[in-house]
Amino acid sequence: MNLPSSPDHASPSLAEPLAATAMAPAIALGRTHARRLREIYRSAGWPCQDMVEVELLAGGMLERVASAAGHQTLRVSDAGIAWLAATLAVNRAALSAHEALVERVACEMVRAGRIAWRALSLRAQLPPATEGEKARWCMVRPDVFSIRNTTVETYVDPIVHEIKVKRSDLLGDLRRLEKRSAYLDLGGECWYVLGCDAKGRPIGAADEIPAECGVMQLENGRLAVARAAPRRSRQNLPLGVWMALAKATPVAGLNDGVQGLLGECG
Repeated sequence: MNLPSSPDHASPSLAEPLAATAMAPAIALGRTHARRLREIYRSAGWPCQDMVEVELLAGGMLERVASAAGHQTLRVSDAGIAWLAATLAVNRAALSAHEALVERVACEMVRAGRIAWRALSLRAQLPPATEGEKARWCMVRPDVFSIRNTTVETYVDPIVHEIKVKRSDLLGDLRRLEKRSAYLDLGGECWYVLGCDAKGRPIGAADEIPAECGVMQLENGRLAVARAAPRRSRQNLPLGVWMALAKATPVAGLNDGVQGLLGECG
């Protein structure tokens, strides 16, 4: 008569998977997981049964709930709620840092005697995808767009500033050639303004930025030019850009006392 094996003499086919499970490293959860967790939190919790869901379940971010009818749904666990709140705080901090640097650059342009706008939606022209085809058009939203405060159209000197405070965002943006081409079409100069990481170091170096763009960095709390932007000839702005500027509100900061002086004339 063959007796069943004791737990101390389990067969390798059963022991090895159990050991592998015990030694498995902690699952690294990222943006994809956070996005899915938010979707489940806002939904009825129907499972997708993919690997993202598996990792969220294994990480304790989700719980399976069986209904009286036998259907199984998903519910965000207390640990999942806490993790979502933490990611939200990080995102808000990054957004605040980005908006603060955008505001600073815009105000610097105003102090330099320019008129500046934030997050304008502008139509830009792209070169043809292949030789012989027509030029293409796209919509872009530069962080800061500014022109010289002048009444001579050919002197407006448009400049685009793109602000980056996270290295991952910078690297992703540098791979978008069409976006950079659109900025160069809009402005006589295109600048990348780089913030600092948690240790106070710039998130990028000047030699990482394409040569057709200028680079500014935060150094000891001050904006410093790491590499000047090449100046491209730009005689005038398209009518569509002028219309967008006319509909938008520029950054405040121009000298309001000038209007009083104009009223005293005559």
